[in-house]
Amino acid sequence: MANFAIVGVAGYIAPRHLKAIADTGNRLIAAYDRFDSVGRLDSSFPDCAFFTEQEQFEAYIDKQKGTEDQVQWLVICTPNHTHIPYCRYGMKNGMDVICEKPAALHPEEIEEMEELERQTGHKVYNILQLRLHDSITALKEKIDHDDTGKRHDVELTYITSRGKWYYASWKGDNHKSGGVATNIGVHFYDMLQWIFGPVKENVVNVSSFDRVAGRLELEKASVRYFLSINGDCLPPDAVQGEKRTYRTLNIDGDEFEFSRGFTELHTKSYENILSGKGFRISESMNCIKIVEDIRNAVPAGLAGKYHPLALKPLAKHPFGWDDVKY
Repeated sequence: MANFAIVGVAGYIAPRHLKAIADTGNRLIAAYDRFDSVGRLDSSFPDCAFFTEQEQFEAYIDKQKGTEDQVQWLVICTPNHTHIPYCRYGMKNGMDVICEKPAALHPEEIEEMEELERQTGHKVYNILQLRLHDSITALKEKIDHDDTGKRHDVELTYITSRGKWYYASWKGDNHKSGGVATNIGVHFYDMLQWIFGPVKENVVNVSSFDRVAGRLELEKASVRYFLSINGDCLPPDAVQGEKRTYRTLNIDGDEFEFSRGFTELHTKSYENILSGKGFRISESMNCIKIVEDIRNAVPAGLAGKYHPLALKPLAKHPFGWDDVKY
């Protein structure tokens, strides 16, 4: 039984981590968030110490050293731009780290964490749960064993509608979230390069505050993608009930089904990490490089082989900010 602490416990993704800690039979010793809507702790960890001040949280962690409540694992569920500082804090204070994606916003931060791992002897693991999805691992095995040399034609579409609140939050600030490609797409880019090999060319056709469209030429595939947080981009037949999310992956003309089987992937990630088989932060380097290159690219416009939804008219920012790239 290991002792955990978590930062960002009030956030959207935290319940999956709380469930994974409980499902693997471990203890949550301390939790921190600036927001105090954390009644979710009652279901599994009612005795967990909770703090709304970081200094008090860190002092409590330090006080437990040498006791049965000494924390061995720090879990990071905070805004993207804070991941690296918390990784640094965890390792320097004697903890291994489990960090939500993206592990970092810049490749050089990954290199810094690798060096800190060597210095401290502690490790950072990134949650790359799509690599554990049964359908996706089966696809990778199929591609790995295909010796025909065929390059595949792939089309990724992911639209997850967000309201005006998004643009007022840290997620709407590219310096904090990394932009649309990083915030909602980094795990898809990781999945694609993991299956089809390294990037040969990275072309961005359209980049705006609410969408990004482009093409990745990978070793074994040409990937056209369209990612958006604007519900106006949804295909007419995409809305089901009150859900305004659309996700599809098409490979060589056939739809690849991976919409089910997500509920236990965080627990599976924890099982792998605790047994020493988790994905180290170094394995995030390729996808972090992809999203940084997308973020910094000068869009090529509607030229070459582009995703059909790239034709959608560009929107005006809801707050009037003119940060659209053409």
